[in-house]
Amino acid sequence: MDNPQKFSNSKEVINFLVEQFPTCFSNKGDAKPLKIGIFQDLAERLANEERVSKTLLRSSLRHYTNSWRYLHSIKKGAQRIDLDGNDVAAIEDEHVEHAKKQLDESKAKVAEKRKEQKADGADVKNTYKKKDAPKFKPTSKVVKKEQTKVKQPPAERLEQQHIVEGTAVTVKIGKSPMPATIIDVSKDGIQVQLDTGMVVKVQLENLRLARSKR
Repeated sequence: MDNPQKFSNSKEVINFLVEQFPTCFSNKGDAKPLKIGIFQDLAERLANEERVSKTLLRSSLRHYTNSWRYLHSIKKGAQRIDLDGNDVAAIEDEHVEHAKKQLDESKAKVAEKRKEQKADGADVKNTYKKKDAPKFKPTSKVVKKEQTKVKQPPAERLEQQHIVEGTAVTVKIGKSPMPATIIDVSKDGIQVQLDTGMVVKVQLENLRLARSKR
């Protein structure tokens, strides 16, 4: 038969104690003050329990009784209980004072730690803002300059002196003007040869003077 897997941390042990002794231990709501010497009672009750060692049991019990929830339960007039939830003794005044002092010190440590973490976070944030923040220059001027550069003057209409063979023109075919050269002029139209080699006959209003290349 396989050996049961042993508990590895206090959380597992405390959950186990809550299941085994629900009238004594709890992991939510108000805790109940435990009997002085309850460790010995636990060691006897769990003598045959292979999943928890005495060392882990002792540290888990210390973890349970040092929690804020448990320390709040140590107050004047409260009763300590045994493993079965029975009242066994009233809490002594010195134990009340000790628990209050322990609780105040624990809360003060946590508050101080949070204050330091907050200060460290603020320092890192300020340092990043002053030194490491990347600097980006606006690009609006560059875009505007490029747009101005691309803008071209409107194409010139052909004058009478341009309507001769060999004149470089652009032909409006579809949406985009295409570069061409006049190869023949007649009464019923003007023949041009496109850069692609195609020859077409067009009307004067569909021609524009090609811009000179600089």
